[in-house]
Amino acid sequence: MQKYLKRNVYGQLLKWKERPDHATLEVSGARQVGKTYIVNKFADEQYRNKIYINLLDFSGELFLEKYEILRNEIRDGLACDNPVYELIRRVHPDFEDSADTIVIIDEIQESAAIYNRIREFTRQLKSDFIITGSYLGRILNREFKYSAGDLDSLEIHTLDFREFLMALDKEEFYQELDLYGESSEEIYRNLADLYKVYTKIGGYPAVILRYLESGSVEEANTELLKIIKLFTNESKRYFDDILDDEVYDNIFSSVARVLVKEKKGFDEDSFSEELQNIVVKDYSSNISKASVNRAIDWLYSSGIIGFAGKIKDCNILDFKPKSRCYFMDVGLTSYFLTHIGCSESDVSGIVNENFVFLDLKRRIVPPSEIALETPAFATMGRGEIDFYLKSLRTQKTYAIEVKTGKNQSKTVQDILEKKKADYVVYAKGNTHGGVRENIYTIPIYGIGKFRF
Repeated sequence: MQKYLKRNVYGQLLKWKERPDHATLEVSGARQVGKTYIVNKFADEQYRNKIYINLLDFSGELFLEKYEILRNEIRDGLACDNPVYELIRRVHPDFEDSADTIVIIDEIQESAAIYNRIREFTRQLKSDFIITGSYLGRILNREFKYSAGDLDSLEIHTLDFREFLMALDKEEFYQELDLYGESSEEIYRNLADLYKVYTKIGGYPAVILRYLESGSVEEANTELLKIIKLFTNESKRYFDDILDDEVYDNIFSSVARVLVKEKKGFDEDSFSEELQNIVVKDYSSNISKASVNRAIDWLYSSGIIGFAGKIKDCNILDFKPKSRCYFMDVGLTSYFLTHIGCSESDVSGIVNENFVFLDLKRRIVPPSEIALETPAFATMGRGEIDFYLKSLRTQKTYAIEVKTGKNQSKTVQDILEKKKADYVVYAKGNTHGGVRENIYTIPIYGIGKFRF
């Protein structure tokens, strides 16, 4: 029996169900983050009746056939007061329209016609509805329309570090962690060791399950490679003119090279230009800027990369979006940085920074803890701080530096002297933490426990 991976998003699903005015729920996220599994588990445990339709398998094929037949019948004059009810009843004759029934339509990107009927699901039936699927198909197909006011949204990501610990039955270490040195040596040592494993394999459910079964990072990375292949194969369904197969298979490595090469942010459009330069140089001389821009949109829209903004001179109102990119899973980051030949120290530094980026990104999802559309780094003269943010709770500003050594950043000193931030946070891998005036030093694996 497959081990159940406890997910924090389950609580959000419960809140959606309990809200009296809830609409159809769209559960989005990248491939392989566990959308289908957690939604079905939730439905099985919280409803008396469940209907599951997958538009990529036989249940979906039958559903779409019945839809077309009913649509034509109505056009030909069939009187039908509730077409949605009639459609589901034709596919599932025992369908009971009640508040204790849920209908799940998976792989919704396969049918714009069904997606565009979302408002009718909510308005015409008592049953609850959840739709799930890939970002990419809907974004690229203009036939998909957004049903404003009739759709609740929930995004699922890969497992974060705490969820990883829950999977290993090690969450008590995290619960007992004190960020400022008051925990036992055993707590810090165990968490540091587990953090090393997590940053090597990442948080895709299948990868973590493989690790739980084998205890091997290498075996887990074999599963990660399968997911990467799935990403590239899916992309080929949607693009027939953008990149040749060789570039598809190496686009991730190209992104990793950009991540390593450019640590000062990008001028306007230079992210795509830098990626284009690498792609053209290494793989193909026939790739246009427009094609690379589409590739970037693909990577972002399919949940593979995320963007950080840039704040000039620690002025939070001087914000420039899409100035740096990160992978949306640290396992991907670690794998591709190693794959392109980065040194161990470079891999460690970038992966740690990526880890903090993902933590901050989760805090921006409503109800937001911090300001801005995306996490952001900041400049200060010729220097740079890894991340800069403003707390919506306290209205205080924080400069975050992800460090591996003991030296204090000169840029941080300048920020403090010029009072460009209220607090400084050092996130380090080799510390038990501590507080000195307005400077917090915390173990990097505990960033999720820090409250801004």
